[in-house]
Amino acid sequence: MEDNIKNKVIIITGASSGIGKATAKLLAQKGAKLVLAARREERLLELTKQLISKGSEVFYKTTDVTIPEENGQLILFAKEKFGKVDAIFLNAGIMPSSPISALETAEWNKMIDVNLKGVLNGIAAVIPEFVAQKSGHIITTSSVAGLKAYPNSGVYGATKWAVRELMEVIRMESAAEGTNIRTATIYPAAIQTELLNSITDKRAAEGMNALYEKYEISPDAIARIVAFALEQPDEVNISEFTVGPTSQPW
Repeated sequence: MEDNIKNKVIIITGASSGIGKATAKLLAQKGAKLVLAARREERLLELTKQLISKGSEVFYKTTDVTIPEENGQLILFAKEKFGKVDAIFLNAGIMPSSPISALETAEWNKMIDVNLKGVLNGIAAVIPEFVAQKSGHIITTSSVAGLKAYPNSGVYGATKWAVRELMEVIRMESAAEGTNIRTATIYPAAIQTELLNSITDKRAAEGMNALYEKYEISPDAIARIVAFALEQPDEVNISEFTVGPTSQPW
């Protein structure tokens, strides 16, 4: 099934670290043509050079997913470089967890802007291409916090629940409209990530760091899931993946 990835043009947001970086490396190995997007240009440049040195076709574009115009420019950039877009992995996210009573409203808004509006911006930018070509694949990173409630993750979880709803509706509407757009939503548990660095609430940070130190597994686990979804024949859609350490009760 690897041939279903070879030469596919795939955009990855949040590609500068963690899940996005691991996914870029794996898809490059499988022959995908990649466009990597994130805000940190130095990291994108380093990763792009690394993949090109191994024979992969890779470009990068610094992108802030919270800005609609930059999402549109990202799609145009991919089309300029490769002529089309086959799939997009909307992976950018932040997780400044805290109890609701802490009223970290600025952090709430940032999570909504990145985790939800960022996904919506990417969808709005790519959907016209997918509708026109009557094919395409949208993959998103949600969270196990998008499946069940966790203390200190009320707003973070709310953004991830919203992504779950959004993706399923896209799948249903595309099937009804005959545009053949596939969707996949991934719900990671404790995966090695820089997201913990964004937690400013001391107690929430201590709890989350202790959890991850005990259970976390490599982001390569999620990269393999992204590849698995992409490798399916065009007539097959796998909508959801819940993934985490075997030892973690989630």
